[in-house]
Amino acid sequence: MPRRLVLASASPARARLLEQAGLAFEVMVSGVDESGADGQSPEALVVELARRKAGAVAALLGDERTGGIVVLGCDSMFVFDGVVHGKPASAEAARQRWRAMRGHEGTLLTGHCVIDTASNASAEAVDACVVRFGDPTDAEVDAYVATAEPMAVAGGFTLDGLASPFVESVQGNPGTVIGLSLPLLRRLLAKLDVGITDLWR
Repeated sequence: MPRRLVLASASPARARLLEQAGLAFEVMVSGVDESGADGQSPEALVVELARRKAGAVAALLGDERTGGIVVLGCDSMFVFDGVVHGKPASAEAARQRWRAMRGHEGTLLTGHCVIDTASNASAEAVDACVVRFGDPTDAEVDAYVATAEPMAVAGGFTLDGLASPFVESVQGNPGTVIGLSLPLLRRLLAKLDVGITDLWR
């Protein structure tokens, strides 16, 4: 039976990664409330939120659930100086965060959950990358924050956008920083007996 992949995310960056890998997929936004998941380790938290997103979309599929659909949910957070950061709440928060991060490093975590709706089987895991930042000037930080890009992404930065000149290095899979590790996705799909090549366009 042909497989359908559904991305439970509104993230254009995640969609681009799937497109670049040649995967055919659809997008359904989960609308999951991310509050009320505190009191866990950062690793457990990103996996739980990824699970919630995938589960919510799987439930929305209704009668289509038996049709060989695989749902992918993801969630990302940035851990810097022992504090977990999602998207900055304001331009000033993004500005302060960047001034603290420059010249230092933190860990970007992305939780992944895949659900095979026909069997209800699932697989999940978290991938981590260490990100080392350069030393942008105050003027560069202000200019970057003025673009509003940092308010739309976990940690207030991304590798596939305007912040890329301010990131010195990444230890791990760069896709994880962008929002989705394709090698990890392949391994999770294999646990559900789905080959990633089965999802090629």
